Amino acid sequence: MKVVGFAGFSGSGKTTLVEQLIPELRLRGLRVSVVKHAHHSFDIDHPGKDTYRHREAGAFEVVAASDKRLMLVREFEQPATLSVHHLLAELYQGVDWVLVEGFKDSDLLKIEVWRAPEPGQVAKPVRYPEDDFVVAVATDAPQGLPVPTQLPLLDLNSPAQVVDWLLQYEHRFDYNWDLHGGLVPCAPQ
Repeated sequence: MKVVGFAGFSGSGKTTLVEQLIPELRLRGLRVSVVKHAHHSFDIDHPGKDTYRHREAGAFEVVAASDKRLMLVREFEQPATLSVHHLLAELYQGVDWVLVEGFKDSDLLKIEVWRAPEPGQVAKPVRYPEDDFVVAVATDAPQGLPVPTQLPLLDLNSPAQVVDWLLQYEHRFDYNWDLHGGLVPCAPQ
């Protein structure tokens, strides 16, 4: 599988870009998964549903499946901090690309998403000068970047261009199994 991260401040357009990349990759015959970092308690299950009732009764894991969907909900008995690598290990191995939103401090190769500030607002800082894992910048204003860079600049408003770039350099985003059956990230190149 290929894995690429997307990092940037809230409001920069990460979710919108990832959302637009999914159908663009699918049009090219590729299977796509997404890993999203959630900052706070969240729930995809709802009161009154059988799965919610099972979880509320104390089940550690609840799996629900139909002929179209599978859902796994795991309740941690103690607060747990999972790395992006733990989450990648949970994914189906037959996927072609995994788009990771968030996990800005991870050791995954990532595209930084930076949007020009609205008039009267201050520009958000950038990560790429200090983060060796940022391999490109997706932006709507390359001339407005607060720090000059030699990194590839991708048009934030052109998901097709971003996918073209990803596919051109896809070998850099390989995410491989190690000899012990776990996943290991590829180093930056």
